Amino acid sequence: MTLSMPQEERIDWIDMEPATQHSLFDVLRGLSAERKHLSPTFFYDERGSQLFETITQLPEYYLTRTENGILRRHASDMARAMRLDQSLLVEPGCGSCEKVRWLLDQAMPRAFVPMEISGDFLATSLEQLSDAYPALSITALVADYHQQFPNRNVLPDGHPILFFPGSTIGNFDPGEAQRFLRSMGDWLGGQCGLLIGVDLHKPTSMLEAAYNDSQGVTAEFNRNALRQINRLFGTAFNVEAFRHRAHYDSMLHRIEMHLIADLPQDVTLGRETLHIEAGESIHTESSYKYNPDTFIGLVGTAGYRFEQAWFDDDRYFGLFYFERDI
Repeated sequence: MTLSMPQEERIDWIDMEPATQHSLFDVLRGLSAERKHLSPTFFYDERGSQLFETITQLPEYYLTRTENGILRRHASDMARAMRLDQSLLVEPGCGSCEKVRWLLDQAMPRAFVPMEISGDFLATSLEQLSDAYPALSITALVADYHQQFPNRNVLPDGHPILFFPGSTIGNFDPGEAQRFLRSMGDWLGGQCGLLIGVDLHKPTSMLEAAYNDSQGVTAEFNRNALRQINRLFGTAFNVEAFRHRAHYDSMLHRIEMHLIADLPQDVTLGRETLHIEAGESIHTESSYKYNPDTFIGLVGTAGYRFEQAWFDDDRYFGLFYFERDI
């Protein structure tokens, strides 16, 4: 018989207060550059997290549907390969914690560490998860995984396994991806596993449709970066005067998301006034697409050894498992 613990005893919270980490200097630097840009972390307040969850359910957004299909078919093999029942399972950017359920249905890790930048959204997700898995021990981490990690000693015991689905790794340029994976492995003590999802090469029309949905949800998600900057720094961007644009760059193998100004604007940021011309672009996010060999090579440069991969029938998406022994 499985005994369950009261929810308040199953969830420990570590709050790194990620909202305070946003720097007005970084915003100014990005928006003063010749090619204006913003960090995609500004998408993700509670509203942005909810919008992204909506995006994952859209008919054009094949990524979540395809990855879930791979997990449905192969989660038992993945759990065995990872020795999941002996692990400390860590999921950066866990969102609604839906994908981890495929693994939890196969084996229960010693503990689960979900990381999310929005504490309110994470609390809602974990309330549902802990009700569904009452035997699961959870240490919830409110953090911006681009910037901050608590001391490894505050986390539960177990062989660390990073679970990084959704092709979130594609939002990093290749050099940043290598540094991020290395830093995560170093944080967890050098020896860890990595189960990571990545979007693979496919027709341009399919890619561009996924980031230009007919309902305009991705457009609202994109504009949410400016809404959060207004809220955090007291700026007055006319958010509705920006339109969403996403296109595939076949040379760089990446989707680029931009906000295009429909009207000229003067926006005060701290002591500076920024002028944005009509038609000017702000680059908000990239999403790189890989072939399997290139991706395995990239992760290898961060000190990980390839073990196994699982694909959908069309090889549109892959889940790759690596081990790191540094």
